[in-house]
Amino acid sequence: MNDVNYTNLVDEEIIVTLTTMEDEEVECLALCKIEIEGQEYIALLPLMEDGSQNPDGDVIFYTFAVSESNDPILGDIEDDEIYEEVSLRFDNWLDLMEQNEVQEALDAE
Repeated sequence: MNDVNYTNLVDEEIIVTLTTMEDEEVECLALCKIEIEGQEYIALLPLMEDGSQNPDGDVIFYTFAVSESNDPILGDIEDDEIYEEVSLRFDNWLDLMEQNEVQEALDAE
């Protein structure tokens, strides 16, 4: 899986509300979309009840699509190998974001 594109969503501050199997709502911050070979995935960071970032830093990955009425459609990633690939690509995205922050700091000097 070599064809990868990233869309940074952090600055957009998109909050996604998920409903768990226990019928509880969990608000998540959308971090980025990752497109791998034509399939989009989204990385979501669950937030604490007060809206602050979860100190665990656990991220949830879903498939991502948009319906004809422009509503987001999230789906489970059922293939462990694909889930691992998305997780690896997310780690790469985090590295890119860190490099960008360092470069911006150097440019500001």
